[in-house]
Amino acid sequence: MKQLLRLVTALLFAGLFAAIANSHDFKAGDIAIGHPHARAMVPGAKVGGGYLKLTNAGSTDDKLVSITSERAAKTEVHQMSVNNGVMTMRPVAGGLVIPAGQTVELKPGGFHIMFMDVAEPFKEGEMIKATLTFEKAGSVVVEFEVGSAGGASAKDHHSDMDGMDMSKPQ
Repeated sequence: MKQLLRLVTALLFAGLFAAIANSHDFKAGDIAIGHPHARAMVPGAKVGGGYLKLTNAGSTDDKLVSITSERAAKTEVHQMSVNNGVMTMRPVAGGLVIPAGQTVELKPGGFHIMFMDVAEPFKEGEMIKATLTFEKAGSVVVEFEVGSAGGASAKDHHSDMDGMDMSKPQ
């Protein structure tokens, strides 16, 4: 019985340490950045999307004001929406507010990060470095884990955006 208890305890600790080792989270001040990830891009694609969760544990609002990456000439937060059956995607003017005590999820079909003018498409398995800058929390370097290109939905076709209205908000 003692040996079984030791084995179970060892397995639980091994699982706990594996989960900690596999976590993919970052922090800047009161902002926790959860699992930054992107999808692999098709050959020749010039744009890609990035996704993550931003949790503000502070008592005041903060704002994601800029994103930079050496892998893209331009990187912005965009918001995708569908109005009267027409899908539009526009940059978020003035930054993305992260309300105090709340989580904002950047995901397909809503707010997301746009990597634009990408010279070399993202490949599955690589990590894409980017710097997120917050108004109060400051800057932090994060790594976007690139997953497979599969699973993209109609809400997530960043490599096929010809004809999409990407104008600035009015």
